[in-house]
Parts: sequence; C-alpha cells; structure tokens
Amino acid sequence: MRSSLKHILLTALVMLVTCTSCRKELCYDHFPAVDLGFTWEQEWERDYGMHHTAGWDPVLYRYEYDELRPPVPDWVKIVMYFEDGRITEGFASPEGKKFEVSADEKCSILFYNGDTEYIILEDVASLNDARATATTRSRGGSALQEMREMYNSSRTTNSPDVIFSAYAEEVEGVKNHEVRSLAMKMQPLVFTYLISFEFECGIEYVYDARGALGGMAEGVYLRTGVTTDQPSIILFDCEIHPDACVSQVRSFGIPAFPDSYFGRTQHDSDNRFTLNLEVRLKNGKTKEFNFDVTDQIKNQPRGGVIRVDGIKIEGEVNPPPSEAGFVVGVDDWGDDVIEVNLPLGPSTDNK
Repeated sequence: MRSSLKHILLTALVMLVTCTSCRKELCYDHFPAVDLGFTWEQEWERDYGMHHTAGWDPVLYRYEYDELRPPVPDWVKIVMYFEDGRITEGFASPEGKKFEVSADEKCSILFYNGDTEYIILEDVASLNDARATATTRSRGGSALQEMREMYNSSRTTNSPDVIFSAYAEEVEGVKNHEVRSLAMKMQPLVFTYLISFEFECGIEYVYDARGALGGMAEGVYLRTGVTTDQPSIILFDCEIHPDACVSQVRSFGIPAFPDSYFGRTQHDSDNRFTLNLEVRLKNGKTKEFNFDVTDQIKNQPRGGVIRVDGIKIEGEVNPPPSEAGFVVGVDDWGDDVIEVNLPLGPSTDNK
C-alpha cells in the first residue's frame, strides 16, 4: 500500500512539472519580445515663428492647410544596432508589430519608412552616418547655369519623398517571459514648400512652367534629424492657375540645420536661397525669372509658404492657328535624366 502511494505521488509530481513547464509552441512569452507601436506626426511644415495654422487663408494659398499633410507610409524598416557591432533588420506595418528579440541584449533601434521612390538611403550600416538624400534630376537648357555657378555646381535633384524616422537609444535587454512595450513617434524629415509665382499680367500666354529652388540641403541624417552641409538645387514642375504658377516642393530644409523638434537648438544661417521660374509660352518662346528668397527661407527653414509677385509677360501674341502648338525640343525643355533608386519591398520574414 505504501509503495502504491509513493508511485501515485511521483506520477502526480511528474505531471505537474510537465504541465507547468514552458514550451515555445505552448507559451509565446517564454521568449523575450517587443510590442512595438507607432504614432505619426503628419506635419508638412515646422513653425519657427510664421504661425501659418493660425492665419491660414485657403483662398490665398489655394489649398486647405490639412490638404498638405503627408500620408502615413505603407511600411516601416526596423534596424537594430547591437553593442558588438551586429545589425539585424526587420519590417513592420504602420501600426507596429510584436516581435521576438534575443534575451538580455542591449541595442539601439532606428526606424524609418522604406516606401520611397525619390530617396537614396546611404550608410545605414553606420548608425551615426545613416542618411537620406534626394535622387538626381538633370535639366537641359541654360536657365539653370547662373544658379549652378552660384552654388558651386551643386547637384540638381528631384523633390525627395516624405521620409519619417524615430530612434530608440540603448534599449535595455528584454528578459525571458517579458514582453516590452515600445511606443515610437515617427517624425517627418522632409517638408513642403508651397511655392507661388504670382503674375501681374501675361499668364494667359503661358503654356508650361517649371522651377528650381537653390541652396536647400541635399540630405538629412536619420538618427538626429540634422540636415547635411551640402546644398542642392531642387527641380520641380508647376501647375498653371488663372493668376499664378504654383507648386508643392518637398525639401529636407536648409543645410546643416539642427532641427529643434528633434531636441536640438536651431541656429542662424548665412546661406543664400534662390528661386527660378522658367515658362514656355504659347508662341514657342521661353522666359525665365530669378528671385532671391533668402529672407523667406530663413524664417521657414523646414517647409512653409514662398510667394513672389509682380511677374509680367508683355507683348507676346499667340501664333496663327496653322502654327499653334510647340516644336518638340525647343530650348531642351524636357529633362535629360531622372535617376530613381527603387527600394526593395518589405521582406516576407516575420521577424
């Protein structure tokens, strides 16, 4: 009888240990995990004293303020930097995800959206050097020659896509059975300038219009939000309205700018900023106009409204009906080259 009781107790103990032990297929939380969640700061301009939101006039600016806000991206790249120099990568939805991590390993994590077309990502393997730059765009003709000389043959680029980023520094190691919540605010690193070329007369002669904004930063560092030192010339096309040529031009902002919204103090810049407008008329001729917009840009280092006025086109007449239209290639109007760096889509790996 005593032997049977011992056998029963031993069997019960084995069953208890078996039922309460953690196995990966039965207990997800046996392995350390991070429960990642994102919020999105959908700002198209930073307020450095202009207070556009307080006095926004949709009739004057032709858009509602909220129409200019960037959309939430399709997916987010996760790059984890470990103390021993290792790097691992993963992907998440714009809402976030729960993912397993190695136990007790401290790391820093960089987040940025990868669904961009007119962005080149450089040196992502180095946390301090990881940056985004705009793709190159070339334009024929002589209209930009003066601007290129002014900016020492700076690169001419497309407007960059909107890119967001966030950075978690020295995330402490997660222990077994622990799920660590990590809430990240994704902040924009590209902003919009609403540019308006206001005509005093003659806009009825304009068939097509394009512009260039010189002196803007060529790139931005993903970890800090600081723009790179090198200036660039952003090329863009315009919409023709009854009284103005208008464009939404995206930019990283002014060079070497330590964005105070990333916790860094802003500073004054001695840089000059230039705006060019080139129009193709209905009689086949082209005209160009250059403007110094330094004061406007300095007050709006990362997005805002740029308006120039008093533009006149006088003495131009349309060609006879038999000559209507344009000769293809007049003044090399078309762009020569557009370089596009196509990013790889998210991996199907469920890391």
